[in-house]
Amino acid sequence: MTPASDPLSSGLSSHESSVARIQRRGALLLGIGVLLLLGCDRASSDEANAAKATASAAAQSAQASGSMVIEGTTWIPCAPEYGTCSFHGTTRVMYGTPSQHVVKEFTDKTVCDNSVFDDPAPGADKRCWYASSAVAKGRPGAKPAQMAPVVEAEPPPSAAQSQFRCSGPGAPGAATETGDAIEADTPGSDGTRMFARSTPIRIAFTTRPKSADALTWNIRDAWNVVRASGRFPVAVNAGTYTLSCTTQTAGYFAISATFASQKSTLMARGTRPAGIASFGVLPDVSAALPAVAYAHSDQHRFGGQGSAFVKPGESCCAGDGYRPLYPNLGLTWVNDNRNWYVTEPKGANTFNAAADNLAPFFKPGDLLRLIQLDGIPGWASPTRTDTHSYAPASLDQYRAYMRRVGEESNNVRKQYFPQQSNNYYQVTWEPDYQSGLPWRDSDANLVAMYKATHDAIHATDPNAVVMGLTLSGLSTNTEWLRRLAPLGIGKYLDGVSAHGYYDIGTSPSHPPERFADSGNPSKALPASMRALRRTMTEVLKPGAKLFITETGVSYDLGSKYGPNYPNANILYAQGAVVARTHLILLGEGADVSFVFYAADPPEVGYGVFFDLANPQGGFGQKQISPKPAAMSVAAMTRMIDGTTTLGPVNGTPKGVYAYAFQRLNGGKIVTAVWTHSNGVWPGAEGFSSTYSVNYSLVVDAPDKSGNVTVFDMMGNPSTMPYRNGRVALVLTEAPVYVVSDNAQVMRGNVTTPAGYVGQ
Repeated sequence: MTPASDPLSSGLSSHESSVARIQRRGALLLGIGVLLLLGCDRASSDEANAAKATASAAAQSAQASGSMVIEGTTWIPCAPEYGTCSFHGTTRVMYGTPSQHVVKEFTDKTVCDNSVFDDPAPGADKRCWYASSAVAKGRPGAKPAQMAPVVEAEPPPSAAQSQFRCSGPGAPGAATETGDAIEADTPGSDGTRMFARSTPIRIAFTTRPKSADALTWNIRDAWNVVRASGRFPVAVNAGTYTLSCTTQTAGYFAISATFASQKSTLMARGTRPAGIASFGVLPDVSAALPAVAYAHSDQHRFGGQGSAFVKPGESCCAGDGYRPLYPNLGLTWVNDNRNWYVTEPKGANTFNAAADNLAPFFKPGDLLRLIQLDGIPGWASPTRTDTHSYAPASLDQYRAYMRRVGEESNNVRKQYFPQQSNNYYQVTWEPDYQSGLPWRDSDANLVAMYKATHDAIHATDPNAVVMGLTLSGLSTNTEWLRRLAPLGIGKYLDGVSAHGYYDIGTSPSHPPERFADSGNPSKALPASMRALRRTMTEVLKPGAKLFITETGVSYDLGSKYGPNYPNANILYAQGAVVARTHLILLGEGADVSFVFYAADPPEVGYGVFFDLANPQGGFGQKQISPKPAAMSVAAMTRMIDGTTTLGPVNGTPKGVYAYAFQRLNGGKIVTAVWTHSNGVWPGAEGFSSTYSVNYSLVVDAPDKSGNVTVFDMMGNPSTMPYRNGRVALVLTEAPVYVVSDNAQVMRGNVTTPAGYVGQ
């Protein structure tokens, strides 16, 4: 890869180089979606009469048993809210009230609450029913679902989460006569199309029908569940109709709109597919997780790559491409270029350590610097061209430059980051042999270059943390550390920086748990992290930091941006896998993890936002809107930033993943937990959002009972009871976060990552 040379675009150079790396990575695997077409034969008149008689008998039986019949389906009550609905086989379960409910499919049982079904009837007393006539699917000899004994839990007090409440529209505003037949947007945000919870959200529909019509609209969440809908008349003239909405529900939302009589829908915008316009509602977790007081700013655990110049009057690459985007997402760490080939491209001694070299967007002090050192200028290169593949021709000249970088960074930290303990330097960038920046020199020269870097930086920056080797494949970092250990690489590393790519294609179809579920757990991300952590304890000094400075999740390999891609199911899956990947990295002992990439780059799908201007993606975008991945990141950072890792929870069954963290200053425990099965991810119908397993998480002493707060993937809370120290969870592929108080119990039920010493 070839990073950009513009020092103002510290958020861009590393991103563009990473795209070059991705373009050179392994074989393409095509994700295949299969549609199942279900047909049925027309029944004879005798069969129809028999069916009517059966239905009548079922209805009479239902009335006698307290069940009910809705649109020909008999529903049998099975649990109150917060209880467990049990049956045999696979069937549909209805949750809510007879008039306001949602139906999902489960096998054998499900917890009956908002964390599983959302809230179809805010403020109402809800319960679950199962469909008695359904036959269990996919299991030889399966029987119709039957009632099973149920232990009903007493519903604890909790605040009902509301759906969207929208009013309007009033009279239409003016609109240009040219444009799409239907457009939708959410004016009034800070440019990110994300809103604080409970604040008014304006949804503006611009219509240009050929004749007077009605506009039908709805708002769906990340699970593709309708959260609000409506219809209003529109005139033949172009006009903008604005709804005013509020909600207590955080997360990703997609607006759809069609005319009642004319065939029109929302057109694609950049990498955003046709049919939707997206926005997000940011979570507020403060009621359960009060804000953390940071003793040192480098205790923050999330960074990012990619910028978006969404403020009025800004464009790439002048101005601040990180605010308000990064604060909204909860990202703190940002790359800052001090690469030799960037700062001294023409000759030696042109970088002045006493000058003001710091980009203005760093000066508020709330975005932290990961200082990039990779790359040798042509005049100092043995190849006479800019290179990442060879050590410099003169290590003396190289050391002189690095001493100036250390001096400048030490002064910058004192002036702008007084609460930061250390400066963090990344020496090389993806020197993998098959990458875009392959190391072609000898191992001895690589170690010599690291020694020169370490000695020179430390000579002028006593608080330096020099890190490497930053290979793209996570397991390759382990291999190179072991290979270079006899040459002394461990003496010249204060920490390890690595990129977290764990598979040939990190995508919805290649989640981080894939190999563990296929019987080859040593290749799964948890095992790769454990191997890296063990090797660090063998090669580096105790207490060495581990920064994962890039990990992204794309769409499936072979995919292309287009008006019909991706669909809602793929977006949901990407959001879940992004969160799971970074939770594993941090839960297995990374101190910091960087999210790649802000908005869609040319490599398909890596962004957590859509690029609304460039159909094939770009850099430094001006117009963006969130995907589910953006909102899952915003929830994850609010839960996990300001924590120290406790480690993976012991004794989880196969397919269940649980990682415990403790908030700083002896705060609460946050346990991220989910399940994964290759059989449903992907399955014949896509990425299952309903596959579930039951799991009992230890949150307190065995004789204790009480309540815990459980947040869903988007940061929406529910209050759940626990009995005998355990809370019963129904896990899906979307992670949830359990907030509990008993740190001693949790510390006794985890395995601390090797060599990890916390923040």
